[in-house]
Amino acid sequence: MKQIYLGLAIHNHQPVGNFPSVFDEVFCKAYLPMVQALERHPTVRLSLHYSGPLLDWLLEQHPEFLEQVAGLVKRGQVEIMSGGYYEPILPVIPDADKLGQIAKLSQTIRDRFGQQPSGLWLAERVWEPHLPLALAQAGIKWTLVDDTHFKLVGLDEENLFGYYLTEEQGHLLKVFPSSKKLRYIIPWRSVAEVIAYLEQQASQDERIAIMGDDGEKFGSWPETYSHCWERGWMEDFFKALEQNSAWLKTITLGEWAERFPALGLAYIPTASYAEMMEWSLPTPARSELACLMEEMKQAGREDALRFIQSGFWRSFLAKYPESNAMHKKMLRVHDKVYALPEEKRQAALDYLWKAQSNCPYWHGVFGGLYLPHIRRSIYNNLLQAESQADAQRQPRANWVTWELADIDVDGYPELLVESPVQDLYFDLREGGCLFEWDLKRLQHNLADTLTRRPEAYHQTLIEAERQRGSHAESAEAVKTIHEIVRSKESGLERYLSYDWHRRACLIEHCLGAGATPDNFSRAGYEETGDFANQPYQPEVEIQRDSCVIHLRRRGHLWHRGCFLPLDIEKSLRLTTGQQRLRVNYRVANPGDQELNCHFASEWNLALIPTAWQEGHYKSAVGSQPLNGRGESTEVTGVSFDDQTLGFRLNLAVATPAGLWYFPVETVSSSEDGFERVFQGGCLFLHWWLSLGPGQAWSVEFDWEAVPLPGC
Repeated sequence: MKQIYLGLAIHNHQPVGNFPSVFDEVFCKAYLPMVQALERHPTVRLSLHYSGPLLDWLLEQHPEFLEQVAGLVKRGQVEIMSGGYYEPILPVIPDADKLGQIAKLSQTIRDRFGQQPSGLWLAERVWEPHLPLALAQAGIKWTLVDDTHFKLVGLDEENLFGYYLTEEQGHLLKVFPSSKKLRYIIPWRSVAEVIAYLEQQASQDERIAIMGDDGEKFGSWPETYSHCWERGWMEDFFKALEQNSAWLKTITLGEWAERFPALGLAYIPTASYAEMMEWSLPTPARSELACLMEEMKQAGREDALRFIQSGFWRSFLAKYPESNAMHKKMLRVHDKVYALPEEKRQAALDYLWKAQSNCPYWHGVFGGLYLPHIRRSIYNNLLQAESQADAQRQPRANWVTWELADIDVDGYPELLVESPVQDLYFDLREGGCLFEWDLKRLQHNLADTLTRRPEAYHQTLIEAERQRGSHAESAEAVKTIHEIVRSKESGLERYLSYDWHRRACLIEHCLGAGATPDNFSRAGYEETGDFANQPYQPEVEIQRDSCVIHLRRRGHLWHRGCFLPLDIEKSLRLTTGQQRLRVNYRVANPGDQELNCHFASEWNLALIPTAWQEGHYKSAVGSQPLNGRGESTEVTGVSFDDQTLGFRLNLAVATPAGLWYFPVETVSSSEDGFERVFQGGCLFLHWWLSLGPGQAWSVEFDWEAVPLPGC
C-alpha cells in the first residue's frame, strides 16, 4: 500500500522590542488556537519552535500556555526545536554568539519542557555552507531549509522527500528540505486539495513531505483568523489527517531523522527562501528579475527557474546603510564584551544577544528595518551591553576616546568619539554627517532615522492606485501574504519621495533660489553647494574632560554661473558626563568674489511621533507649537518631550535662524499592506549669508537632553 509521512515544523516568533499588544493579539489569534487544536487531535504530531523573546513573554503573561505545550511534549505529540535564543541570522553573528544563543534556548527547552532538542529552526532559513560546524558543536543533529536550496544544486521535487547529509570539516548535519508547494497551499487552498496533493506523492517507499513555516500565518496574518479558526480550516485539516491515517501519517522531524536513513550527501549553496533572496536584491535588479521570471513562465520554462539564484541575505547590509550600521555596531560591541574576563561578561552578553535579533536587519513583505520601534530596541540593547562593558574596562568615570576606523567596511574610515554618556559616529566621506548619536543614559540613538529610497513594491502600489475601483478583487480564495495588495490609507503614492543623501544629523546645504520647505521635504530642490554628501577632513582635540571635533571641507558654491570656493568648518564639543553637544559653524569665503549663500544645517532626529508633533519652537513672539510641519523665522530654540524615554531635547540657537521642519515618512510594505511610517523629524536651520572676499561668518547652537520631571 502506498503511504507518506507528513512532517510539519511550525515556527513562532515575535521580535525583540515589538509592542506588547502585538504579542497579545498574535497569542490569541494564532499561538493559543494551534495548541488547543493539537490537544483536540492527539494523533497529529509535529515540531514546534518558540523563539526566546516569545518564550520570555509567555512565561510572564501566560505560564499556563507553556504548561499546555509541556503536556503535548510529555505525551510524545510534539517536539520542541532549538535555535538562536533571540532569533539571529546565525551566519552573520560571531561563532561564540551562535553557540551561546543556541545553548541558552536548548537549556530553556530542557527546563521548561523536559526535552533535549535535537533539531534547530534556522532563522529565515538563511543558510551558509559553514554552518554545520557550529551547529554540530552546539549539539544540533538536524535543521530544515527551503527546497529552493536543494533545487539550486540540481535536485528536483521527486528527490526531496527526506533529508540529506551535509558537513563542514567533517562535522555532520542532517538537513530537511521544506516544500514551497506545501507552504503555498497550507492553509491557502482547500483541505481537499492539500490531501489530494499528498496522496499524489504517496509511494511504496518510505518518504516524508516537509513543511516548515511561520505559526503566525495560522491566525494573525490578514484574514487568516477567520479562515483558519472561525471557518474551521485547521480543524478540517486535522480531521482529514486523522481520517486518512491509514496512508498519511504525521511525524516529528526529529523522529524521522533518528529512524530513517538519509537520501544522500548534498552540499547546499548559500541561500534562503526564494522571496528573501529576491528582496535582498538592489531595487533595479529586483525589477529585472521579476520581468525575467514572468517571461520564462509565459514561455513555458517555469521549470528552469529553480536554477536561478537571485540574491544573498548579506546583501541587505549593502542595500541599506542603516542595517549595516547596526550590524557593524553589534560586532564592535561584541568585541568589547568578549574583551572582558569571562566571569564579568555575562551581564552584558544577554543585551548583546538581544541586539542580534534578525528582524530589523532586513526588509521584505514585513516592515523589518522600516519599523522604528524595532530598530530602537536594537540600539537600546547594544548601548546597554556597551555601557556595561565600558564601565568595567575604563578606570576613570570621566573619559573620552576617539579613533578613525572603517567601522562600516566601505574602505574609508569613520570618526568615532566615545564617552560614558555619548557616542558620536561621523561618516567623513558622506558630508561628515553624524549618523549615530548615542545618548547612553537613555540607551537611544538620536540619529536613528531612515533614508527614503525606492523599493520595487512602490511600482506595485502606484499601479494598484491607478487600477483602484476599475474592478473588484475576487473574494473566492484567501490570498497568501505575498499576493495581497492593499493600502492602509488612500493616496499613499503622494508620499513617495526619495533622498539623494543619507538622512542623518549635521548635514550642510547651500540652497538654490527656488528652494522651499515643500520641495526640500520632497528632495526636489536645487543644491548649489557640494557639501551634503562629500568628504570632510577631521581633527580631534582631547582635553581633560571634553573632546572637540573639527570637521573641515574646502568646497564650492555654484554662484552666478561659476563654481566659487567656499570653506565650511563645523566644530562640536562633547563634555564627558553631560548629554550636551555644542555645535559651531564657520563659513568662509576664501575667494576674490563676493558670495551670497543660503546656508543651512539639517538634523534628522529619531523621536516618537507624539514628541515630534507636540514639539515647540521659540522666536521673538514667544513659544509656538510645531504641529509636525511648517516654517518660521528668527527661531532661537526648539524643544521636544519624549515621554517614552523620559527626556526633553532642547536646542538653543545663539544667532536666530530660519526654521523648516517636517516629518520624515516612508511608504513601506507590511503583512497588513502598504503603510506610511514616521521615521523621525527633520529640523532645517538656515541663514542668508553675504560674504565678501576673505570674510567669514559663524553661528553656535547647543543640544541638550535633560530628564523630564518625574522621570
